[in-house]
Amino acid sequence: MGVKIIVCVKTNLDVEMVRVRNREPVLEAIPYKVGNLDKNGLEAAIQIKERGAEVTVVALTVAESNGRIKETVKEVLAIGADEAVIVSDSGLTNTDQAGVATTLAAAVQHIGGADLLLFGEGSTDNYSGQVGARVAEILGMPQIGYARKVELAGPGVRAERIMDEMVETLEAPLPAVVTVVSEINEPRIPSLMNIMKAGKKPVLELSLSDLGLDAASVARQKTILSNLADEQDRKHIMLEGDASSQAAGLVDALIRERVLGR
Repeated sequence: MGVKIIVCVKTNLDVEMVRVRNREPVLEAIPYKVGNLDKNGLEAAIQIKERGAEVTVVALTVAESNGRIKETVKEVLAIGADEAVIVSDSGLTNTDQAGVATTLAAAVQHIGGADLLLFGEGSTDNYSGQVGARVAEILGMPQIGYARKVELAGPGVRAERIMDEMVETLEAPLPAVVTVVSEINEPRIPSLMNIMKAGKKPVLELSLSDLGLDAASVARQKTILSNLADEQDRKHIMLEGDASSQAAGLVDALIRERVLGR
């Protein structure tokens, strides 16, 4: 009997494109992308499959807008997921990590469960690191965090992680949840052939009602009161003289501010 690995992926704002104005992030017209650590989780699942195990890799994603995650799903299928499950519902607009975990856990149960659930240790945008552990708690599964290596081992899963100056190797029975760090692998870039094949892979679309949930059951449990960048006072240092003098003055100023070393 085969092993089902569900990789939970998130569509994130491309944080490298975010600019700050008046200490607040400017999010208009920012593109979305698959989370970096989610790609590490997907790559880990694909590598387990490539080692010879009879594995089905399912990508599971949750968002308030179906249109936003279409490219996400296309990309993860092209990278190597066998199928995808989308939970899209306007009721998810104001949710938080608790609501996302509730939705993911319900979706996992709806599609028949999983032998192994893989998450990135945190999302690219806010990196709360909560969702994987919350899903494990809801589903009553053991969880291993910060994995830099993961493999199937007999009836269970074995993972390796670094804790301070020690390397820990842990095992847990299946079904289990594992969250991975970026050091675990280098995610592959899909080939043109795999991009073309992605459109033919099965995609299941669900709503909250399909999972027996509604907007109230995934409502936000906390409110972000402020999200401001650090205040930075300009030094207003004026450099005078010819180009050579200004260059020397700039270097001295950067050394005083400890931007450059002596």
